[in-house]
Amino acid sequence: MNIDEYKKNLKTPLKQGTLCFLLRNDEILLSVKKRGFGKGKTVGAGGKVEKNEIVDAAAIREVKEELGVVVQDLKRVATLDFYFPFVEKPENWNLQVVAYLSKKWTGEIKESDELLPAWVNKYKIPYDKMWADSTHWVPYVLDGYLLKGEFLYDKELKIPEYNLFFGSY
Repeated sequence: MNIDEYKKNLKTPLKQGTLCFLLRNDEILLSVKKRGFGKGKTVGAGGKVEKNEIVDAAAIREVKEELGVVVQDLKRVATLDFYFPFVEKPENWNLQVVAYLSKKWTGEIKESDELLPAWVNKYKIPYDKMWADSTHWVPYVLDGYLLKGEFLYDKELKIPEYNLFFGSY
């Protein structure tokens, strides 16, 4: 099965989510996920878009809930579609995530019941502790590219196929 075949057979729209990376100098704020979807993985702040919520507002809300800060300069850098055809109930896993970068926020970054944050040099990102798709797109957005991505996960939660489209919003 490839991405195009899988997309043709989708019966429900992708759930909507957000992901935001805070940046300072040559560092990126990454966090260990303490509970829920992706527990144990190293991630950025983010989560589900609520009903009738604008995706940018959801990103701001999620960063506030998970890190205790309010982003001031949200920059949309990617729209990423994730497909999980081999899990039970893939409609609960399939997801479209809008990713953002921010270099300015107010408040003090703090640990929450969901995330344990730490600053990491952006040239030493622990991709082996992140979702498998991260190696394919995160370096590009950190280098200033805007992109759209599609990722197909297999039974082992690895990426046998992906597409990246570069451009602007």
